[in-house]
Amino acid sequence: MSVPKRNYRIEQEKIIKAFEGEPPRLLLHSCCAPCSSAVLEYLSQHLAITVFYFNPNIFPEEEFLHRIAEQKRLISELPCKNTVEFIDHGWQSERFYAAVKGLEHIPEGGERCFACYRLRLEETAMLAAEMGFDFFTTTLSVSPYKNADKLNEIGEELAEKYGVKHLPSDFKKKDGYKRSIQLSAEYSLYRQDYCGCVFSQKERNEI
Repeated sequence: MSVPKRNYRIEQEKIIKAFEGEPPRLLLHSCCAPCSSAVLEYLSQHLAITVFYFNPNIFPEEEFLHRIAEQKRLISELPCKNTVEFIDHGWQSERFYAAVKGLEHIPEGGERCFACYRLRLEETAMLAAEMGFDFFTTTLSVSPYKNADKLNEIGEELAEKYGVKHLPSDFKKKDGYKRSIQLSAEYSLYRQDYCGCVFSQKERNEI
């Protein structure tokens, strides 16, 4: 008998509806400004958010700097009900290459990407635990090209490991991805045409 597929958006909404008093603090890993746009618009109604920009996968460094500048600009311009703050840990590209060593030739969307998910989510979970956040999660699931099941699986594993709650997510649901495109146009955000790593850039160039 097959196990019913989980609806992470419904699970998230049930958690949010139970909030009372001061908004809980969320450490939100963001992969880029466009993907974070609809997520921030929605979640900032219910949580006090700190955007954590940790993406050592992005190549080259100029691309990283461009994306981080757009992330900061969006936060400064997007109206949000609750506070949205920002922190980053720099480029640290060597950590990405160490994490995906031996997986360089795996096609986009496979185990190399999963190792990258884990790298970024683990840094987020560790920091959330250290800084006393109530929850952590990532914007990655807003993309139809990212595996929401795998992201939530890793997030739940890390929540248990570090003792901080993971907020389940599938932000593409309820037109989340469509809304991110609309907001990207409204705020003239730079929308990159590859995931970010040198391997996805190579695949883009080969098309």
